[in-house]
Amino acid sequence: MLVAIVDDEAALREATESLLKSAGFDARSFGSAEDWLRSARRDQFGCLVLDVTLPGMSGLELQRHLAWSGCQLPIVFMTANEDRDGQMAQALRANAVAYLQKPFCGEDLLSAVRSAFGTRT
Repeated sequence: MLVAIVDDEAALREATESLLKSAGFDARSFGSAEDWLRSARRDQFGCLVLDVTLPGMSGLELQRHLAWSGCQLPIVFMTANEDRDGQMAQALRANAVAYLQKPFCGEDLLSAVRSAFGTRT
């Protein structure tokens, strides 16, 4: 179960990757949406843990891009910002699995990723 983590904060990216790996997931991290889109393994990921606010293409823009291209990759959003302009509702309406507020509990993230893969373990 390969998980992509896209966040511009290196420390959070590394901590999230470590948490997911400790729970048995194969995880790879990227500093931007564009970096992930350029990944040669992009089609192998089963879930995307995605920051809402990124330099360049935002998380919500990436979600729209994926939907437009027919990609149904489950997305777990995370953000440190207040919910401006109803971003949480927008993301969830577009089938995001979860919308986590930073700092979040590690178990909440694991639960969301498990849900994205349809597993309970």
